[in-house]
Amino acid sequence: MLERPQYIASEIYRHSTYGGTHPLSIPRVSTVTDLIHALGWMGEGQYHDSPVATPDQLARFHDRSYIEALWRAERDGDLPEDEKQRYHLGINGNPIHPTVFRRPATACGASIHAAGLLRDGGIVHSPAGGTHHGRPGQASGFCFFNDPVLAILGLLDQGLERIAYVDVDAHHGDGVQDAFEGEERVLTLSIHEEKRWPRTGAADDRAGGMARNMPVPSQLNDDEFLYLLDTVILPLVSEWEPQAVVLQGGCDGLADDPMSRMGLSNRALWQTVRSLKPVAPRFLCLGGGGYNPWAVARCWAGYWAILNDLEIPSQLPEDAQSVLSGLRWSHRLGRNPPAHWMTTLADEPRYGTIRQEIRAIARTVMQ
Repeated sequence: MLERPQYIASEIYRHSTYGGTHPLSIPRVSTVTDLIHALGWMGEGQYHDSPVATPDQLARFHDRSYIEALWRAERDGDLPEDEKQRYHLGINGNPIHPTVFRRPATACGASIHAAGLLRDGGIVHSPAGGTHHGRPGQASGFCFFNDPVLAILGLLDQGLERIAYVDVDAHHGDGVQDAFEGEERVLTLSIHEEKRWPRTGAADDRAGGMARNMPVPSQLNDDEFLYLLDTVILPLVSEWEPQAVVLQGGCDGLADDPMSRMGLSNRALWQTVRSLKPVAPRFLCLGGGGYNPWAVARCWAGYWAILNDLEIPSQLPEDAQSVLSGLRWSHRLGRNPPAHWMTTLADEPRYGTIRQEIRAIARTVMQ
């Protein structure tokens, strides 16, 4: 069993972007990693340089023709129009960029490696993971491959019979749910904003019996999120008695994120990590959505602190502030970033009334 939490990342994310004004043109994994180092939170032996998944490893879930097309797209910088349409490459928010194969293959390599590290138990954090929309033969929703699926398959290969996948991204974890529809060894739970792309994951959608979905209205506050965590997610996961928990920790539901209309503070998402951490002997914490570089770095660094039982300071030390103050973001929210984005990790709580819609969702899911 792993003695301490392990962290997997790669330098590819420092030098690779989706290009132009794409929402994922921002630095994320590299900033989180730098912030953790600046805080002195990376102990000896905890950091792993991510391997790149091989075509054979990717083919455990993805079509070989698609894998080969993605490799050619990186090599040639383009694809014939018919292949773009077939594989959703170069269209629909899935740009062909200089690392369009290696970057997602690296995220998959990290998740596959994480499953191996967790064979005998422990905790792994891979912030580059969480590409939960990827389809066997198509890119979808900025996701070229589906690393959570590959991680779960790796855990199943070890003989595990009960795996809980919890997804707190603002967008429904459709690719993972569909991959394990009817698979009695994998329970998938997703809390996401209703009427937001991909517009799936209704509260009565059980996907063969092993899925539970919580589509929430806009402006979800911390109290509402924690109500669903306490009355739905934790009871269902605990009753399942999982041998492993995989958390897709997307943070685009934060109030400071431009890609949803949810209204959470990072404290609510941190509580998810804190609550799920002791539930199973194996815990894999992935990244996911997140389109404000300051919000992502502060939230995911907080994940790492909680996984290591570290105290989160009320005021960041100078080196950590320098990491955050060095960020640049062309979005209107980045033109005059508030001071607390540079000086603290924790957001102010976003309390609020628990609406009847939230209680109704809980009742539907728990029926």
